[in-house]
Amino acid sequence: MQLQLPDDLAADRIERALVARLRAGSPLGAGERATVVFDAGSHAWTLRFDGEHATLTTKRAPAPDTVLTAAPEVLAGVVEGTASGIDAWLAGQLTMRGNIALALKLQGTVHPDRPARIPRARTVPAGSIDTFFLEAGAGPSVVLLHGLGATNSSMLPTLADLSHDFRVLAPDLPGFGESGKPMRTYDPAFFARWLHDFLNAAGVERATLIGNSMGGRIAIEMALRHPARVDRLVLFAPSLAFRRFRFFQPAVRMVAAELGVLPVPVPRWVAMRTLRYMFADPDRLPPAWYDAAMDEFQRVFSTPRGRVAFFSAARQIYLEEAEGPGGFWERLPTLHAPALFLWGDEDPLVPAGFARHVEAALPGATSIILPSCGHVPQFEHPARTHRLVRDFLARPAG
Repeated sequence: MQLQLPDDLAADRIERALVARLRAGSPLGAGERATVVFDAGSHAWTLRFDGEHATLTTKRAPAPDTVLTAAPEVLAGVVEGTASGIDAWLAGQLTMRGNIALALKLQGTVHPDRPARIPRARTVPAGSIDTFFLEAGAGPSVVLLHGLGATNSSMLPTLADLSHDFRVLAPDLPGFGESGKPMRTYDPAFFARWLHDFLNAAGVERATLIGNSMGGRIAIEMALRHPARVDRLVLFAPSLAFRRFRFFQPAVRMVAAELGVLPVPVPRWVAMRTLRYMFADPDRLPPAWYDAAMDEFQRVFSTPRGRVAFFSAARQIYLEEAEGPGGFWERLPTLHAPALFLWGDEDPLVPAGFARHVEAALPGATSIILPSCGHVPQFEHPARTHRLVRDFLARPAG
C-alpha cells in the first residue's frame, strides 16, 4: 500500500476535524447562514451553514463569507483545536479574509483536551445587549477593550501574549463587531454600565482592564464608577476629553448620529489609508493584517446600526466636557486604581502631549512615551508593549 504524503495526512486530519465541527452544529445563531472556505493550497473544503443545516464539500465555493488559508499542517492544528489560529495569524502562518468574527468563532473547537490558551468564542447577554467575546487562558481576569471603529480582533496580540498567565476576555463593544447595536447614545457612562453587566455575565468579580483609544476611556470610566470591580488599568493611547480644538462643538452637536442610517460609502482605499495613518511606520505590519482589518471594518460599517454606533461614539468623544463640575479632567484625579499609560510619540490621533496632563492629574500613575510609535502599540511594538504590561501587572499592589 502506498504511503500518503505528509500534506495528505494533514488533509485527512483537517477533513476529520471539519466533520466533527459539522456534527457539533453551527457556531452561529439559530437560522443564520454562512459559507466558509478552508484553503490548504492543494486541498480545500467549504463548510456551509444554512439555517439549521450544515454541509461539507471538498472544493472552494465562490464568494464565501470567510476564507482561512494556511499550510496543511498549520490548518490541521487550528481546525482540530490543538493550536491557536490567532498565534498562527500573528506569526504570518495563516490568513483570514472576509468575516473575521466568523473566522474567530470557527476557531472554537470540539476537541475535548483543548489547551486553555486556545481562544473560545462566546456570546452572553450583558444587560439587554448580546455581547460577543473571545476568552483564552486561566488565572486572574484581564478584559481587553478595543477602540472606535475596531473590533476585538484589534486586541489579538495582547490576548495571545497574556493568555499564557491570565484569563483574558476580549469583547466586541456594543455597537461594534458581532455585539448588539442598540439605537442610543454611545457615551462613556453607557459603556461603563454595559461593562459592569458584562463582568457579571462572564463571572468576573474583579479584573484588570486594558483599553486602546476609546477602549481606554471606557476603562477609566469603569474604574471611576465601579472601583471595587477594577484591579488595575493599562491604557494604550486612551482617547481623553479634548482640552483644545473644541471650537467645532456647536457644529458637531447639530449633526445627529442617527444620520448614519443613510448609506455612507467609504472607498476601501480611503479606509486603508486612514488605518495606515495610525502607525508611525505602516510597513511594520504585513499586508494581510491590513486586509483583515479592512474586511471587518467595511462589513460592520456597511450596516445602518453599525454606522449609527460609530458616529454616536465618535461624536461623544469630541463633545465630552473637559473642565468644570463633572468634567473629565476634574474627575480624573479621583481615580484610585493603579494605572499604566502608554503613548506613541508619533500618534496622530491622541498626541503624546496628553501625557503631561495625565501626570499632573495622577502623579502616582506610570506614564511612558514609546518612541517611533503611533496609535496602536500592541500591533506596532508588541514585544515592548507587552513586556511593559507584564512588568506593571507583576508589581506588588499598593
